[in-house]
Amino acid sequence: MSQLTEKEILDTEPTHHSEHIVSPRVYGIIFATLLVLTGTTVGASYVDLYAFNVVVALAIACLKAVLVILFFMHVKYSSRLTKLTVAAGFFTFFVLITMALTDYISRAWGMW
Repeated sequence: MSQLTEKEILDTEPTHHSEHIVSPRVYGIIFATLLVLTGTTVGASYVDLYAFNVVVALAIACLKAVLVILFFMHVKYSSRLTKLTVAAGFFTFFVLITMALTDYISRAWGMW
């Protein structure tokens, strides 16, 4: 009977992941991207897209949230279980936003 080493035990654990160090350059690029997306949100608020103003604003906000979650919260370098948990949260968010927007659009059905 062979004994499992500590490394073999950690490799079988679903929440285990190797340590990863992100360079300051990556953080700077993500920060600059978030600033550009914030400017895009402000710019999109001045464009009249009728019912799609909310959709565009939420799409940009979701993109910014994904960047923050992946890089600043280190989910990109985490285990598959952590990624699955985050994906389930985004799926739930998408379902709730879809239901809210469906209600929002249907309230003024004949007015636009």
